[in-house]
Amino acid sequence: MTNDPTNALPQPRESIMSISPYIPGKHKAAGVATRHRLSSNETPLGASPKAIAAYKALVDSLQDYPDGAATELREAIGARYGLNPDNIVCGSGSDELLNILAQAYLRAGDEAIYTEHGFLVYRIATLSAGGVPVVAPEENLTASVDNILACVTDRTRIVFLANPNNPTGTYLPFEEVRRLHRALPTNVVLVLDAAYAEYVRRNDYESGMSLVSESGNVVMTRTFSKIHGLANLRLGWAYMPAHMADVLNRVRGPFNVTGPAIAAGIAAIRDTAWSDAAVAHNEEWLPKVTGELEALGLGVTPSVGNFILIEFPETAGRTAADADKHLVSQGIFLRRMDGYGLPRCLRMTIGSAQANEDTLAALTQFLQNRG
Repeated sequence: MTNDPTNALPQPRESIMSISPYIPGKHKAAGVATRHRLSSNETPLGASPKAIAAYKALVDSLQDYPDGAATELREAIGARYGLNPDNIVCGSGSDELLNILAQAYLRAGDEAIYTEHGFLVYRIATLSAGGVPVVAPEENLTASVDNILACVTDRTRIVFLANPNNPTGTYLPFEEVRRLHRALPTNVVLVLDAAYAEYVRRNDYESGMSLVSESGNVVMTRTFSKIHGLANLRLGWAYMPAHMADVLNRVRGPFNVTGPAIAAGIAAIRDTAWSDAAVAHNEEWLPKVTGELEALGLGVTPSVGNFILIEFPETAGRTAADADKHLVSQGIFLRRMDGYGLPRCLRMTIGSAQANEDTLAALTQFLQNRG
């Protein structure tokens, strides 16, 4: 035994110290009353009343362990989408499933590819597993299949693709996703993160279920946090080949999804009328807000999700940072995009009618006062 002071404390895996902690969208500031939190892509409709009732029904059984296999929830998801429940794995948010995939399929030094403005958790999951993150450039804030394929090496083990992508709101037509899959080696896992799939209304889009069913190396992840309004319960699911489900079930925690979350998830996935209403609200307000922002002279990336990426000029007093400061003073919280390499942008969630109108009014005031 040595007394070397450099080894006196436990040392983490070296790659972990390269991680910048994930910073969620803020929704409060000192001395300011929060009016509208449009920073985390939460649904303005909230959770289904049926999901809320299912959650409350378990208040007297909090001492009981949940079903570790989340059997009824997987069956409800399977019934909703026509999937085999045995190929579904549930997790504490889709974030947990992304991390488990990295832990299971990356060895030290293996590479995982994600796109330039992709979800920050891909980098965190890769580094946590000792892998090497590889960033593929985007084209016009949209994933490029050719650029992703150009990054593939004999050390590539995972490709993470958010479709549609957060924070840009852009997407790849499914024929492009299939082209990507055809060109990947069969030992590379293609992870299709479809957290916002329910909002997409494009004929050339598909979330990835059919590709999973046809392949041995594709995983589709989904979440209850967005359209179902269960973000506070941390609930997600993934559909994958049976051999990969077997792997994840060996790695995940034995009770990684709580009983109240399971109950609420079952009710939410069955309440299609509530999710349809959320889609209808977004269909109404997404083009309205886009048009109003463009009329103000701001750049807006065309979005198929429930959020909009807004680009501000570099003119002093009119920057994204200046706009954010003004909005916060009004109790309105959007998401700063510096961490995504987009310092000139704010991301705005489509909120309630009142939230959208108040935000547009506040931005109009901000720009006019500096005109």
